[in-house]
Amino acid sequence: MTEPTPSAPGSTPVPAPGTAPAPLMGASDIRRLAEEIGIRPTKSLGQNFVIDGNTIRRIVAAAGIHADETVLEVGPGLGSLTLGLLDAARSVVAVEIDPVLAGKLPATVAEWRPDAVGDFHLVLADAMRVTDLPVEPTALVANLPYNVAVPVVLHLLQHFPSLRHGLVMVQDEVADRLAAGPGSKTYGVPSVKAAWYSSMRKAGVIGMNVFWPAPKIHSGLVAFTRREPPVTTATREQVFAVIDAAFAQRRKTLRAALAGWAGSAAEAERCLRAAGVDPTARGEVIDISAFSRIAEARERPLPSPAAAPDGQA
Repeated sequence: MTEPTPSAPGSTPVPAPGTAPAPLMGASDIRRLAEEIGIRPTKSLGQNFVIDGNTIRRIVAAAGIHADETVLEVGPGLGSLTLGLLDAARSVVAVEIDPVLAGKLPATVAEWRPDAVGDFHLVLADAMRVTDLPVEPTALVANLPYNVAVPVVLHLLQHFPSLRHGLVMVQDEVADRLAAGPGSKTYGVPSVKAAWYSSMRKAGVIGMNVFWPAPKIHSGLVAFTRREPPVTTATREQVFAVIDAAFAQRRKTLRAALAGWAGSAAEAERCLRAAGVDPTARGEVIDISAFSRIAEARERPLPSPAAAPDGQA
């Protein structure tokens, strides 16, 4: 079976000849569901529901989901993206923190996709605390709340190595940070830590009017593909500690920024030189492999001083 080609940003995926796309929820459907359960989107939970079916199809197509995959969706809300994912994947595991929204989701799936009821798995939990799921996911596709997007992505990549690829919709500025490379003005902690797990790229921009309520800023799509971390004897925690220290004072040279982490500026310089990194460089110009070498250098013992010849002090 030939996989559909993801549409270009801004276009709508075209169904196969002779077939019609399954119905998706629109603005009136979303508002009707919200009224039925007596909820309004809350800013504290970062809830902005997608109300445009073409945008759902665009997201699903850009995610490159295969028919045999299990997709992890975080924050399904009222289920508009969930329906599109059920059309594309073998099964969907949805993690929802809001008990009222979670309580309505199974009925929504039963109403709109009755044949997929057995393929839908709901988990009522905080995605930042989830470490086990009823089905092992292979892809992550989610419309993430702006205020927790980066920690949620990093948490899921850490705890679910079965996630091989995915697409997340986040605040456009956050999307730029996640996808940034060394030397970019948006390169920082999210960029480097995400690179430990995967390669990330900007996959498009979503306008404000496809959401209810409409946010005040655009959203960005970030696609990722899992890859192995750099080869290093340092642990992930040790590497991430270097990253945090380097960007806590990002205008300073690495020698100065890492002085507290290393115990002194001199020790920071030793680690940097041992890692093959210029001590006068800044964290924003080095990649995840370099950060890994710096962390490894600190754990490497200093060579013992040579013994003085007999008769000499």
